[in-house]
Amino acid sequence: MQKEPLKAEYALKLADYDITDINLSDAVLLRFRPGEAIMREGMPMDYLMFIISGKGKVRSITASGKDLILCYYVSEGIMGDMELMTDADCACKTMIALTEFLCIGVPYKKYRSILKADLAFVNRVGRELAKKLIFSSRYSTVIALHSGEERLCSYILQAARGGIFCEILTDVARSIGISYRHLLRMLSRLCEEGVLLKESNGYRILDEPELIRRVPDLDLEQV
Repeated sequence: MQKEPLKAEYALKLADYDITDINLSDAVLLRFRPGEAIMREGMPMDYLMFIISGKGKVRSITASGKDLILCYYVSEGIMGDMELMTDADCACKTMIALTEFLCIGVPYKKYRSILKADLAFVNRVGRELAKKLIFSSRYSTVIALHSGEERLCSYILQAARGGIFCEILTDVARSIGISYRHLLRMLSRLCEEGVLLKESNGYRILDEPELIRRVPDLDLEQV
């Protein structure tokens, strides 16, 4: 993580979250490299984070070490809102940067009481949490009712960067609830059908419209 002074151009983004009457002189710009942990489940919360740009995956990890990808965030959102509203001192989920990731960091312990007393901000947090609940409900529906291929196509569309899907396949298999061997068979079939092309660094998407067609309930605003 690289910490930088908060530039005025980024400070203005806080107004998007209805933060206008609070002195946040301690806020900083946080820059994460791809693969770097933005927050870790069970670790102390240092910052409440407001996403500027980038893409990261949010995962929950069990005691046995297995993990489930919960969702992806692109260019907007608040990280730490659930912890803020439940007065938690530690992160309840893990977030990993998939691309270069920029966010505004507001010292969590110093400002959480002040922010929770700001009605406009609390209302905004409520809207953010409602959106996450709706997305979680839709994701659960996909897992319960959609085929393995539909879940895989949805995952590829969300995880691809620059048209390339290069996730760790064992993690993918666990996240969409299928075996590793079955995942390899489905990827091979998508390649045979001209939807994907296997390359040295992963799988290139050749036919994105076809991927989208195979996931009829996909909400592209979440991709």
